[in-house]
Amino acid sequence: MKGDRFVIDTNVLISAALSADSTPARVTLWVIAHARLIFAEATFEEFRSRLWRPKFDRYLTIERRNQILHDFSAIADWVELNDDALPVSSRDPDDDMFIRAAIAGSARWLVSGDRDLLDIQGLPAITILTPADMLKRISA
Repeated sequence: MKGDRFVIDTNVLISAALSADSTPARVTLWVIAHARLIFAEATFEEFRSRLWRPKFDRYLTIERRNQILHDFSAIADWVELNDDALPVSSRDPDDDMFIRAAIAGSARWLVSGDRDLLDIQGLPAITILTPADMLKRISA
């Protein structure tokens, strides 16, 4: 699994940012240290816009949010999304960008807490797991 390429969904990244001791944070830190994190402009923009929501003001300072965004931007492998037909798609079309990023970045893993992504079947060469299931794999 070391050296593998990962896409991490926005909900996992937000959870990691909010709680350094959480399972999402542990998985995200492992990916940063041992693998390659994939972002596309669209997936990063969703993360950025959600991170700046006012509901997170009491948990994350402006400086902390800027640092998180800078750090992720600097360490990520960036890919461009294309509009080619997907082998499978999510029930939520907004989630398809994560599938597209995983395909464009040759990711082996997509980590998400989103049921619309987790329920996808038949995506060749990409395994979609919850943070808890991914933590079990990387801890084994």
